Amino acid sequence: MNPEPSRRIQEADIVTPASQPSLAAVGQEGQASVAASGTRIESRTSHWRNALVLDRDRQVISGSSEALTAAVRGGADLRIYTEFRHNEHIDTKSNNRELIKEVADFRITYLLEDRWVAGIINLRQPIELPDGFGPRPSMSFFLYNQNADQAIARPYLDGGPATGPLGPAPLDDHSDMPKYHQFDAWDAGTNAPSSNFAYDFEIYKFMVCDDWQEVYACDAEGKMLTGSIDTLAKEFAQGREVKVGIGGLCADMTADAAHAMPHEVFVQCGSCYYYTGRKQFMAASQPVVRVQPAIPLRYKSKEWDFGWLMPRSDGHIARWLIDPYTLKFIRSESRHAIRWFVR
Repeated sequence: MNPEPSRRIQEADIVTPASQPSLAAVGQEGQASVAASGTRIESRTSHWRNALVLDRDRQVISGSSEALTAAVRGGADLRIYTEFRHNEHIDTKSNNRELIKEVADFRITYLLEDRWVAGIINLRQPIELPDGFGPRPSMSFFLYNQNADQAIARPYLDGGPATGPLGPAPLDDHSDMPKYHQFDAWDAGTNAPSSNFAYDFEIYKFMVCDDWQEVYACDAEGKMLTGSIDTLAKEFAQGREVKVGIGGLCADMTADAAHAMPHEVFVQCGSCYYYTGRKQFMAASQPVVRVQPAIPLRYKSKEWDFGWLMPRSDGHIARWLIDPYTLKFIRSESRHAIRWFVR
């Protein structure tokens, strides 16, 4: 899938440190202010904005799903702001009704059928508020759809023995948490339980930072579609961050990969490399959570995994994926259309 980008980089778009305005020249937006604590804060304009806001009934207050989709299609980062009460969500036996505000960072974003957005948290260990971490080391792969359907997959990192079979599992008892609506449960008692649910947060703000610029795109066979590999190489060498949008990354998780739902998965890269003679660019991705594509996106037994990717500018993807039930690493490779972004 190669949807049209929202914006392509031009030479005039490239901002170098020498061409950036000084704080004094920024004017009112760049003036410093003093917070109540006495800390001096530069009041620069934030690149983050609300693309979609939902109320506790998950109805649209402002923005739109189309605005969210357009931003993610253009490579935008995603964070989601929510509000909840301590004794309704954290400790239901507590008398503390303190309002808690949360902003979660969804580093993995999905664009499904070019019309539906889902995001996954990829770096989080379970937090036990307000004091520390949960009882077992694991990953908290929380998943949010644009309609606020939510999910959690939790591969345990200590590799404890399984106490239950794969497959559907009984729903948990949430009678003391009336705002929690569990849809299903999978693989309880294994090393990688998951479930799908909705929680009635007071508000949901889907916030995007859409300052990425697409500079190069190729098809699965490495044929250049748009942009320039020279521009990608030039910009990364000046310190700009790199992100990729990979078409059909999870198609092999379906029974018929050739007819899998069209989708694109976005992930930021860390270390990047450019072979100057062969003009070939490659990168090491952040951890990626792969889920069988569907609308809404949901976890099910044996229909998700996670790991690392090495995308290359000729459409090649080297994969170092983990079976969440056994924690065994599996090497594989595949070919995909890839869009490359910088900021």
